[in-house]
Amino acid sequence: MEQYFAGLTTERVNPHTQMIDECTTEEMLHLLNQEDAKVPAAVAAEIPQIMKAVDILYHSLKNGGRMFYIGAGTSGRLGVLDASECPPTFGVDPTLVQGYIAGGDMALRVAVEGFEDSTEEGIALIERVGVTARDTVVGISASGSASFVIAGLKRAAELGAATIGVVNNKGSRLEAVCDVCIAPVVGPEVIMGSTRLKAGTAQKLVLNMLTTCTMVKLGKTYDNLMVDLRASNKKLYDRSIRIIKIAAGVDDDTAGEYLHKASMNCKLAILMIKTGLDAEKGKQVLQECEGSLKLAIRTTNRVV
Repeated sequence: MEQYFAGLTTERVNPHTQMIDECTTEEMLHLLNQEDAKVPAAVAAEIPQIMKAVDILYHSLKNGGRMFYIGAGTSGRLGVLDASECPPTFGVDPTLVQGYIAGGDMALRVAVEGFEDSTEEGIALIERVGVTARDTVVGISASGSASFVIAGLKRAAELGAATIGVVNNKGSRLEAVCDVCIAPVVGPEVIMGSTRLKAGTAQKLVLNMLTTCTMVKLGKTYDNLMVDLRASNKKLYDRSIRIIKIAAGVDDDTAGEYLHKASMNCKLAILMIKTGLDAEKGKQVLQECEGSLKLAIRTTNRVV
């Protein structure tokens, strides 16, 4: 295993930052910024693999499946973060996209050593959350060697689930156990082995792509408006009003009136304004159109 780690790009010394401890503050910041600038290109090179992963996720979620992120350390935290943002952004049930970190929720705040090496914990997690053949499990590991993640993906595959890997090294152990592997290689870190830096940034960009594109395909947006958001606080209520105004071309008062008529459902309010449907009929049409507002509007107006 020591030979495996020695061969990882993420474990190499970065020659461009070798003297960072002798730099001024400004010089250090420029070094980090220059290294960070390499990340988008590394992610862009993986778009063919990311595309495959999005299509897998879309098929899974469209047919009643769920999406699970599993990871350790920074990778696990990023998965939990992305999963937790899906309900307020896209109005989905919290169980649709779930994130889990080795060591449990305590590991979100405090580093919990040893759990990423536990094969048993990875298997137990997959069984505990009830992964089925309809689901997709996304394993995240910068090194591609976390036993917790590898064992979890293997068990998920045994249960018939689709598996996706997100790593930062080519030819990793994780790549060998998943259906699709996304591997943006960002080069050695500014601080040797500190994968919370470029590797973590690359992972975050990939996860953004996975959930955002999947949700768009599932009809969770209208154009680029987040019409399925939940107006659960003042900021989101105000955003809902602005979204309704943009989508339906109405003033503040009309937007507010219809948002309340639609029980704070932004998508339904827009449909009601643009088609003249009442709330109950609007809900029915949206359901028939599998949540696609654009299709619901076109279908209703064509019938009328």
